[in-house]
Amino acid sequence: MHSQWEALLKNLGEWQGSFTRVSPQGELLEDIPSRVSLEGLNNNQTIRQTISLGGSEKVLEYSSLGRSTLFFENGAFSQGSIQLGPFSEFGAELGLIHENRRLRLVQLFDKNLQLDKVTLIREHLAGTQPEQRPPLRVDDLLGEWQGEAVTIYPDWRPPQNYPTKMQLELNESGRLRQSLTFSERTITSTATVKESIIDFDEDPQKQIQVLLLPDGASATSPLKLQLRQPLFLEVGWLIQPDLRQRMIRSYSDKGEWVNLTLVTERRVASVN
Repeated sequence: MHSQWEALLKNLGEWQGSFTRVSPQGELLEDIPSRVSLEGLNNNQTIRQTISLGGSEKVLEYSSLGRSTLFFENGAFSQGSIQLGPFSEFGAELGLIHENRRLRLVQLFDKNLQLDKVTLIREHLAGTQPEQRPPLRVDDLLGEWQGEAVTIYPDWRPPQNYPTKMQLELNESGRLRQSLTFSERTITSTATVKESIIDFDEDPQKQIQVLLLPDGASATSPLKLQLRQPLFLEVGWLIQPDLRQRMIRSYSDKGEWVNLTLVTERRVASVN
């Protein structure tokens, strides 16, 4: 695997787009034009990052990465909390990259562990044409998807690669049935579909919500975090009708960040 710093360099350039604030109920609240420039200095030993958001500008320089951040070889990354604890804010950013586009998602929880703020960041390299996709719908995801996953670890153990399969279908009553296979383990669950929200509501103690967002994006998280329970945050991106990426940031039942997984999957069968 490439070094983490080499993977970061896949993000060099000027990224133009917007930060879209979304309520925990999926309502689009605000869309702010943005420009994020990542410039390599000293033969790429240092990165200067300039963030222009609305009328404000912020400049950062760094020559190393913190423990809270991991990169995949293609430049996709996540940074965020490394530990969940009581009465502390918690959250993460998950960033996907494909050719001249990036899609990033920030999910933040308040001190009561409730989902508080969601921000969708859609960007393209300056000088290129963005290819925005329509807002994601459940119908866009129905069928069978097969892919490959790579899991990387904050303790630097070797990455793991394994096949994945996801099947999504609506039953007669309109509930969504999801079957996820990672390597040889399969998890099946059902959910209620309410317009742009998929609500995995079988267990009120572990309620997971998927927000269907603009540009083929989705945001998956608990509505409320539970201490002493494993949890994950996920972003999805339907790049083309039959090509999707997902990134999952996972935490143990002790609240420790344990790994980061990138799934690249293709639809091999549709639902008629």
